[in-house]
Amino acid sequence: EKLLISEPSNAYDFGQIINAVNTSKDKAACADLLTITDPKKLPVLLSNKLEGEIFLIFIQSLEYYVVGKDPGLVYQHLFYLSKAERFKVVLALLSKNEKEQVQQLFDLLSENQNNQYSLKDLESLKKVYEL
Repeated sequence: EKLLISEPSNAYDFGQIINAVNTSKDKAACADLLTITDPKKLPVLLSNKLEGEIFLIFIQSLEYYVVGKDPGLVYQHLFYLSKAERFKVVLALLSKNEKEQVQQLFDLLSENQNNQYSLKDLESLKKVYEL
């Protein structure tokens, strides 16, 4: 059954939804969550709960469901995700294959570039992601 996603009002709600999404590996539901969540709130909503599995399901959901429709939103999410606590730790623990998935998403952002971000913005964000 499909997870019903409503906008989380706090870090606890967000954590509950993320856990459900992660358990079911429901990338469509995760994409719904990221679509209704203000990217600026991401660091606060994630609190200190960012982990590799969650990071990857975010990346995959953005790649499969969001980048084709709204590359600007994907850019914003990647930007604010990099401000989250534990981001550097998670990044350091990514495997080569996982890093390639992140690279793929950045490639799609270059191809779908729109007026919400410049290629220069994208290049500097790639450095933050150590790509």
